[in-house]
This record gives sequence, C-alpha cells and structure tokens, in this order.
Amino acid sequence: MKSTSSTKTPATSDDPPKLTQADFDRASLRVAGKDVSRAEWQAAVRARVGKLRINIMLDVPIVEHFKALAGERGYQTIINDTLRRVIETGHLESDLRRVLREELARDAGSRTATG
Repeated sequence: MKSTSSTKTPATSDDPPKLTQADFDRASLRVAGKDVSRAEWQAAVRARVGKLRINIMLDVPIVEHFKALAGERGYQTIINDTLRRVIETGHLESDLRRVLREELARDAGSRTATG
C-alpha cells in the first residue's frame, strides 16, 4: 500500500496569512475606533482585562507549592484564584480575627504571669 502521509500539511484557504514584524510595525493602535498611543492602548487593555501588574514578595515555599499545583496552568493564576476564593468566602477576615485574639490573649497571659 502506498503511504499518503507527509510531514508537511498543505495550507488551506482557511489558514490565516503569516504575519511579519513589518505587519506589526505598520499597525495602528485603536481604542473605541480612535487612534491612540501605545501607552493609551496598553492602559485600555489592562482596564479591560481587569488585571494590575504589581511586584510582590512571596515566601519560597508558597511559590513552590503553587508551582507544583499549577500543571498546565500558570502558578500565578492559581494564586489569584486562591486569593479570590478567600475574599469571596470571607475566611481571611475571620482567620485574621482569630489569630489576633489568640495573640492578644497570649500576650495578656504572659504579662499577668510576669507582673
């Protein structure tokens, strides 16, 4: 039997044209139909996506934990999802209140024992 497979697949009419850097260099940036600067365009994209780029310091074990959980997804996405769930369920506030009560009680107990 004759093999009909090949390593290259022919382009079909549904394939988009290949874009080059020159294509991107000629592109105009538009928001709501108006030409805008790159900074304005980037601000509009960030506002639409609803994300804010920040720098945050996390403990190494925390990052390693989320990277291990990530699999195909990005670990930052999982951290974001986890924080969103905490906010939505209100556990952060109740957990923080519990920890503060425990620390204040421990501090008051140590002052009573020494004073």
